[in-house]
Amino acid sequence: MAKKLNKLTKVNESFTVNRYDNGFMIEVGGRDDDNEWKNCKILCSTEAELIEVIKEALSMELDS
Repeated sequence: MAKKLNKLTKVNESFTVNRYDNGFMIEVGGRDDDNEWKNCKILCSTEAELIEVIKEALSMELDS
């Protein structure tokens, strides 16, 4: 699976998951290469895709 959070180099301590009739949306905030705040909103059509994005976020460096 291609990296979905590619515009982030560090992630915040929390993320938000919204459940819809036709899938999910995960919102992950953090910082980019220039140390600027960024926010990623990823639409996932399946639970498996959502889990992959969550695993990706959990594997990234925290912005603390």
